[in-house]
Amino acid sequence: MKNRDLYLNQLKNYKDKPLIKVITGIRRCGKSSLLMLFENHLIDSGISKDHIIRMNFESFEYDQITSYREMHSHIQSRMKDLKGRFYLLLDEVQMIPSWEKVINAMLVDADVDITITGSNAYLLSAELSTLLSGRYVEIKMQPLSFKEYLDFYDQGTLHSKQELFNQYIRFGGLPTIAQLIDRPETIGPFLEGVYNTVLIKDVIDRNEIRDGALLEVILKFIASNVGNIVSTKKISDYLTSSGRKTTSETIDNYLKMLENAFIIHKVNRYDLKGKLFLKTLEKYYMVDIGIRNQLIGLRNTDYGHILENIVYLELIRRGYEVRIGKVGPLEVDFVATNTDEVLYVQVSATIIDESTLERELKPLKSISDNYPKIILTMDQTVFGDFDGIKVKNIIDFLLE
Repeated sequence: MKNRDLYLNQLKNYKDKPLIKVITGIRRCGKSSLLMLFENHLIDSGISKDHIIRMNFESFEYDQITSYREMHSHIQSRMKDLKGRFYLLLDEVQMIPSWEKVINAMLVDADVDITITGSNAYLLSAELSTLLSGRYVEIKMQPLSFKEYLDFYDQGTLHSKQELFNQYIRFGGLPTIAQLIDRPETIGPFLEGVYNTVLIKDVIDRNEIRDGALLEVILKFIASNVGNIVSTKKISDYLTSSGRKTTSETIDNYLKMLENAFIIHKVNRYDLKGKLFLKTLEKYYMVDIGIRNQLIGLRNTDYGHILENIVYLELIRRGYEVRIGKVGPLEVDFVATNTDEVLYVQVSATIIDESTLERELKPLKSISDNYPKIILTMDQTVFGDFDGIKVKNIIDFLLE
C-alpha cells in the first residue's frame, strides 16, 4: 500500500491530542487506505491491536449496525475488560444516523483517540460543529497530486514526466487509476461508477432530489466551464436555451449540494484594491480532472483551463486559501494565502507569443505589494524574470 504522507503526517501530529480528526473528501480519494496506513503506524508504534477499533460502515461486516445505539454498544463491547487508551478509526461514519451522539459519549465516558471519515460535508454540519465546538480538526483529502501520481505509478521510469503528465490530465488522480493505467479501457467505467455513486448517494439520496436529470445538466455545465466566470443567470440562460426552465434558488441549492459532496469547488473573487470579497461571478473547479473528462470528454477542451484546475487543486493541497484576484478591470487567476504568506499565480498553456505574455504579465504588474508573483506554463523555454515576476514550468511546480 502506497503512502499518502501529506495526510498521514497530519494524523501522526494530532495523535493523542484532545481533538477528533475528521477526514473529508470525495469517494475513492483514499480515505479508507489512509485509515489503514494510520492503523499500521499505531501498531508499529507499540499500540496493541485490541486497543484499535477500526470500523467501515459501508462494509457488510457492519451491516447489522443501523442505529447510533447499536454502534455505541458494539464499540463498548470491544472495550470491555480492557484498560488504557483506545483508538477509534470510524470509516464513512455518516452511514449511521445520529452517529455524533456516540462520538460525544465516547469523549465524555472513555479514554479514546478518535479519527472519522466521511464523503460529504454534512459530516460537519452546523449542528455537529456546535456539538463538537473547538474539539475537532478537519483534514481535507484530495485525489492524488501529480507528485503522488508518479509515486503510485510503478512503471514511471518507462515514461517521461511529460507522458505521465498527459496521462494525469486525461485520467485524473483517483488512486485506483494508477492500478488500471495498463488497461485504459477499464478506466472509463471506473470513473463512471465513482461519479454515479457520488451523485446518487451523496447528492440525490442525501437531499431527496426529485429531478436528478437537472442536477446532472448543471454539473456538466460546471465541468464544461472550469476556469470561467459562472453566474446563476448564465446557468439559467443555458438551461432555458436547452429547453429546461428552473429557478435561481434551485440552481444555487444544487450547486451547494455538489460542493457538499466534494465534487466541485467554488472560488470567490477578491478585489485586491478595495480589499473586499465580491459576492457574484465566482469560478468553479472540479475535484478531479478524470471525472470531468468522463462527464464531457476532451474534445474542444480549453487546455489552459484544465491546467488552471490542476494548479488550483495543488494550491489547496499545499494549505493555501485560494481566491480569484480582481485588479481594476484585470484578473489574477489565483491569490493564494497562508497565514502571513501571499502568492499571486497566473496559469497559461504557453506564453511564447508576445501578446499572450503581455496579457499574463499585465495584472501581476498592476499589484503594488512585494509578495511573490509567478506565471505557470507548459513551455520548456527558460524565461528570465520579468520585473521580479517568475516563470515556471507547471510540471516543475507540481513536483516541488
